[in-house]
Amino acid sequence: MKKIKFITLLLLVFLSGCANESTSYNSNVSAKPIFESRNETISVANTSGGGGREEPTAQKISLEEADKSQTAPIPVERKIIRNAELNLEANSPEETQQKISAIAESKDGFVIESTQSSSDVKATTKDIVTMTLRVPAAKFNETLDEIRKTANRVIVETIKGQDVTEEFIDIEAQLKTKKALEEQFLEIMKRSNSVEDALNVQRELANVRGEIEKVEGRKRFLENQASLSTIKIQLQSPTAFSTSSSGFLYQLGQAFNTGFNAALNVILIFVTILIALLPMLILIGLPIYFLRRYLLKKKHNQKLAREIAREEIKVE
Repeated sequence: MKKIKFITLLLLVFLSGCANESTSYNSNVSAKPIFESRNETISVANTSGGGGREEPTAQKISLEEADKSQTAPIPVERKIIRNAELNLEANSPEETQQKISAIAESKDGFVIESTQSSSDVKATTKDIVTMTLRVPAAKFNETLDEIRKTANRVIVETIKGQDVTEEFIDIEAQLKTKKALEEQFLEIMKRSNSVEDALNVQRELANVRGEIEKVEGRKRFLENQASLSTIKIQLQSPTAFSTSSSGFLYQLGQAFNTGFNAALNVILIFVTILIALLPMLILIGLPIYFLRRYLLKKKHNQKLAREIAREEIKVE
């Protein structure tokens, strides 16, 4: 019994000594706060290996920086379609047209449409010019600046922008999914055991490839519209602007032209009807005319014969 009490006492002394040593070790370690105010820092204790015990050092790591490193958005090139419409006044629209064409070529662009007209029917010069340009999107603003300098003044200017980045990303995701589906169908076709299964897979594969071509076509269109900006230009001379005013003489001239055109249209309608009826007149009218003429001549001959017969009777 005395031996049991002695062993129990030794165990209690040993356990109390281990507890004191652990408490003294923890008191020597300089504890740092895990979160400090808004910066949210983490304290990491570093201890050096070796025989001696050293003061642990704290290394601070920002949680905001950790979140940014993990959830940082992948940079995406924005796709923006930018177009412009300009209404300009120039002394010589034809010369200005040539200058604008040279500007477009110098910016690696080109003219896709050009139209010349005149506000006065009797005039020999063209005082109204309409153009459509395509220039690289990176040189859109500087091209507009140089075009403005070629004219006397800018009457109307409209610039429009359309962000199609989201649609472009969606298209790329669709392409990735559909191409993966295409690869799966190809693998299934390789493993098909019957002609019927192969034909069914080929039909589905053709549908998927058609959808891929459609999506790729839309992607190419967006890339073209985003890489090349469209600029529509209308050039007018000062005289063209003045003739387009709503004065009394101008309205009188317009009324005369409208009435003359209406009368001319009526005459043209009658000529058209006459030409349409001409075959009927030839096929039906001419036989009727010759038949009537024959009947009248026959009647006239009969009348003449009766008169001759009466005269002979009277003579007898």
